[in-house]
Amino acid sequence: MRLPQTTMLLRLKALLFGWGSVGVVYQLSAQFQGQGTVLPPSIVDEWIPFSASAIWLYLSFFIIIPLSYLSCPITRLAGLRRATQLTALVAGAVYLIFPTTMTYPQVIGDDLPARLLQLLQRIDSPQNCLPSLHIALTVLAVWAMSDSQQKVKTGLYLLWGAAIAFSILQLRRHLFIDLVTGAMLAGIVGWVFLRSREAVKTIAPTATLHNDKRHQE
Repeated sequence: MRLPQTTMLLRLKALLFGWGSVGVVYQLSAQFQGQGTVLPPSIVDEWIPFSASAIWLYLSFFIIIPLSYLSCPITRLAGLRRATQLTALVAGAVYLIFPTTMTYPQVIGDDLPARLLQLLQRIDSPQNCLPSLHIALTVLAVWAMSDSQQKVKTGLYLLWGAAIAFSILQLRRHLFIDLVTGAMLAGIVGWVFLRSREAVKTIAPTATLHNDKRHQE
């Protein structure tokens, strides 16, 4: 049985090598990619009004990702790390082969949300749009923390993830097509690495039953 400190170290290590790999891939792809193709907005993008106040939900991404590593079932931890790493590698390859960008709005204002968004626009890459790693990692985080036995908690995580997705569009950090492709990427990679948790749940009771029978014999 692992001590709590050991378990926490495992979680922090997974967070470092999982989420940390995203930062490395994101920065390297931004350094070596060519001029991006400008993606046109869709009807969905035009329907959602721009608002700098969505910055708070957008930034909650930096809470939900570490939270997923620190609170997901331990049997999903390695899968979450691998899923994050593979998602970053696939997205990075797309960024290099087919770099994309979009038309960003001019942020006018002197309030805190506007200033934060202006800062974000200065430090973030104007490319690396499709697929959206912001939404892909959010999907993986929600998936890793979801639990069919705790429907209320899972529902809250789903609402949180949906709110982050909406904030991305409202801030014009990505287009709808970026979110769709990012969610699809996370769905495929998550199916490979995170669905194994369900197999563990199925196998565990069976193994316990066999062990009980042996002890009775």
